Amino acid sequence: MSSHDRSADDAGVLRQVIAAAQRGDLDGACAQAEGALQAGRGDAAALHAFLGMMKARSGAFDAAAAHLLQAHQARPADITIACNLISVLMDAGRNAEALAIASQELAAADATGRVARYRGFLAQTLEQFDTAILAYEAVLANAPDDFECWNNLGNARIAIGDAKGAVEALRRAVALDPAAAPTRLNLASALEDADEAAAVLRQAARDFPTDPRPPYQLYILFKQQSRQEDALAAIEEAVARDPDVAGMQLKLAVEYGVVRRTAEAEECYRKVIALDPGAVDAYLGLAIQYEHTNREEEFAPLLALARANGIGDGPCSFIEAFELRRAGRFEEALAMLERVPPDIEPVRTAHARASVLDRLGRSADAFTAFSEANALMGAGSAEPLQRAAKLREEIARQIGLLTPEWRDSWQVAAPADPLPDPVFLVGFPRSGTTLLDTILMGHPDTVVMEEQPPLNVVEDSLGDFTAIAHLDADGITRARARYFEEVARLNPVPPGKLLIDKSPLFLYRLPLIHRLFPQARIILALRHPCDVVLSCFMSNFRLNSAMANFLRLEDAASLYDLCFRHFEASQALFPVDCHHIVYERLVEDVEAEVRPLLDWLGLEWTEDVLEHRRTAKARGLITTASYSQVTEPIYRRAAGRWKRYEQWLAPQMDALSPWIEKFGYSG
Repeated sequence: MSSHDRSADDAGVLRQVIAAAQRGDLDGACAQAEGALQAGRGDAAALHAFLGMMKARSGAFDAAAAHLLQAHQARPADITIACNLISVLMDAGRNAEALAIASQELAAADATGRVARYRGFLAQTLEQFDTAILAYEAVLANAPDDFECWNNLGNARIAIGDAKGAVEALRRAVALDPAAAPTRLNLASALEDADEAAAVLRQAARDFPTDPRPPYQLYILFKQQSRQEDALAAIEEAVARDPDVAGMQLKLAVEYGVVRRTAEAEECYRKVIALDPGAVDAYLGLAIQYEHTNREEEFAPLLALARANGIGDGPCSFIEAFELRRAGRFEEALAMLERVPPDIEPVRTAHARASVLDRLGRSADAFTAFSEANALMGAGSAEPLQRAAKLREEIARQIGLLTPEWRDSWQVAAPADPLPDPVFLVGFPRSGTTLLDTILMGHPDTVVMEEQPPLNVVEDSLGDFTAIAHLDADGITRARARYFEEVARLNPVPPGKLLIDKSPLFLYRLPLIHRLFPQARIILALRHPCDVVLSCFMSNFRLNSAMANFLRLEDAASLYDLCFRHFEASQALFPVDCHHIVYERLVEDVEAEVRPLLDWLGLEWTEDVLEHRRTAKARGLITTASYSQVTEPIYRRAAGRWKRYEQWLAPQMDALSPWIEKFGYSG
């Protein structure tokens, strides 16, 4: 057969195959193409290319790739065959092979830019970002209005740390297609200025009012900046736009828990479970919330729900261990905790194990377990020991300023408003302040504000500690107004009610308190210093700069010493009306200790203050480490517990002994 005749035969075979496909007889077309190949008839490259596309259409990507590869090898310069092969390899998940086909040489030979686009995308997928950038830049040199390439180029530049170049590319992409919401999000991620990023996301939220992604990205940004209030508002908006995303509902549940909106947190956790019955974190979140709100009766139904929904033994063991601990079945709780996998709430599991060992009287094992739990807590926080040390250094600096000369440098000024000064309940953490504030909550004429930020907000607005001395009457009045505005937002105080602001570590805020509230009275809670320091070491606190001091006994003892040195030095300078409440006497006889306190506060005696367990149940979430104890009958087991741990406390006695003697515990 002459070459002319063969060419005509090849064309005829291909026409027959295509005609069969056009009639809808795809199987027949493929059979004809395969038969022609076996017989050595027809254009092999064209037939392999045809079969490759037919196989790809049916989802047989590996078979399709095999045919297209043969077609490509026969016609390596054919851009259409090459792009089809690249696409099929991508569908088969064979990205590295696809990138090898989309070579730099082939991309340079392709005037359409298709190969270069593939090359950029594949290189970016394989995290070969420099290669991706070169490919995108080659496309844009010939097609400067290609919005997608500008967007992808921006993302690739982000990956190599070229923030300036990323922003430039993404701004160009936004300008080319302002209606593309993902590009706005990418631009916000590239911007190094957080305020500018927030502005981009806010505008995107306005421009795309039903899209949950812009407010969700705002939430992430605000969390990184520790802007809790803004973060909560952003995640609320994201969930409002799409309430059926379990992951966002879970984030909202966590944030409601942080701000103590427990009913809303529980509702969100329940929604997560309804949307995704296998969402383990929702069950764990509910269990932790029930633990902190003293709702031990909820553990059994939650456990039953988790098992019914197929939640595994690990998470269920965590929930059951907390139920057993609440029931006082400590040996069983310990055994159950051993069944909790290390990746499920590791800090809480470790701390629960340590507390159970303590309750079983296994002091050496308990001390080791508390040390391990604290190490886990510290590992999950940013430089906690450094932050703790910085706080101690700041308190020591302030002690050095507490001199008569500094006090006498203050401007003579008094508040101009008629608002009554609050009472402040202070004392080192774990000194019985939560039990005492729960008792005081039971009085009908009090409003107790538990560890809320109004005074801290005011202090932050003033700046450095030394700014106290420079406040004039207007400054004091403004600061007081800000304080009471924050109080009204968090804990409204009806007329005639006595506001009690409970924050233990206001121990070292006495100069500020006296400056703003010269008639303020101070309730000082005291407990044996060794029991206090040990209990702080054994507690699972949220690690702010103060609580980070409780990861190690030596830091806790040092902070105790500094706080009381600050308090003593401040008391020597300012006329403060202070009433002491001693924990050991309080647990022995509540009425005998509290009656004189109420007289001093000008409050009538009421038996309601003795119903602290009922008050604790009614108050819901208790945010301190004492959340479980205040719902129990008054117990004395914690008094003197330090003696079981005396060998580990011995190195801290240089710091604690002066206070043991001063507070009457040396006898």
